[in-house]
Amino acid sequence: MALNVPVGCTRLRASTPARVRPTVAASAKESPPRADAVDWVAATSSFFEKESRPIMLYDGVCNLCNGGVRFVRNNDRNRRIRFEALQSDAGKKLLRRSGRAPDDISSVVLVEKERSYIKSEAVLKIMEYIDLPFPQLAFFLQFVPLFIRDFAYDNVANNRYSLFGQSESCEIYE
Repeated sequence: MALNVPVGCTRLRASTPARVRPTVAASAKESPPRADAVDWVAATSSFFEKESRPIMLYDGVCNLCNGGVRFVRNNDRNRRIRFEALQSDAGKKLLRRSGRAPDDISSVVLVEKERSYIKSEAVLKIMEYIDLPFPQLAFFLQFVPLFIRDFAYDNVANNRYSLFGQSESCEIYE
């Protein structure tokens, strides 16, 4: 039996197995928490004591983001989502809870009691909360790989001010 090798390719030869050197297992001690460290989940638990509805964090001066909030409000008849601007004190605390910097306004964030979502995952999760047909659309969009969804999200988010403009002040939604 002959093996045809395309032009430009070389045959691989099996080499002798490499010798494996024993490795030394290093043990590491967990450092104690810093005195100034804050447990942001505990610090923001009051947001979920009276109400369990998730909180959508949005850029309050972005026209695209404000339009998105209006769209969600108009398609959320049961008012299943609360809103908070990223620039507000509460928004900054919730960003910290989500593991993000308090001045990071690069992404919409959906904060649930037990978990937070960012970028395209936040958008899909928000779609699950609002009225038909958006939960079904979110179901199908989840099959698009995350890196593709986030690539598209980042391209829009990074150009949102130049494409859609921004307002002078933060819009607040109740």
